[in-house]
Amino acid sequence: MKVLITGGVRSGKSRHAESLLSTAPAVTYIAPGPSTDEDSDPDWAARIKAHRDRRPVTWATVETRDLVAALDREDPILIDCLGTWLTAVLDERSLWEASSDEITSTVNDLLDDVVAALATHDNVVLVTNEVGLGVVPAHRSGRLFRDLLGLVNQRIATACDEVHLVIAGRVLRL
Repeated sequence: MKVLITGGVRSGKSRHAESLLSTAPAVTYIAPGPSTDEDSDPDWAARIKAHRDRRPVTWATVETRDLVAALDREDPILIDCLGTWLTAVLDERSLWEASSDEITSTVNDLLDDVVAALATHDNVVLVTNEVGLGVVPAHRSGRLFRDLLGLVNQRIATACDEVHLVIAGRVLRL
């Protein structure tokens, strides 16, 4: 089963994702976001630590942005989160100021590979953010991120068996 979980910040997405794999003897937790460098961002490091502390000790954490390689595993996989993955992709490739066509083409190419890799794995839970339900961002980077994450979410949703929307800790199966 492949499940995409979406919702707002602090909505309960990660807890729900973890609950879906709670009976698995071992899980590989893929963290494609910023590293846990406490010196540069102590709040982010504390958040990562809280996530790790609540997971079973049998779960392995892998920090990587290479989702294709990450999906080449036997264990159930939890990827948390696609929003931080997208930010890393844009940062690593210096795409924030590129043309919309170049950015969209690059992201679509990466998504082609991720969707193909997802097709080869039967037990994956992916977490993402739902961003586009509010005010139009004032800056290009905010609009770019919103639009691209919408694209990412749509493409990944097509490769999943189910999509769950989490709001205020409540889950809607779409």
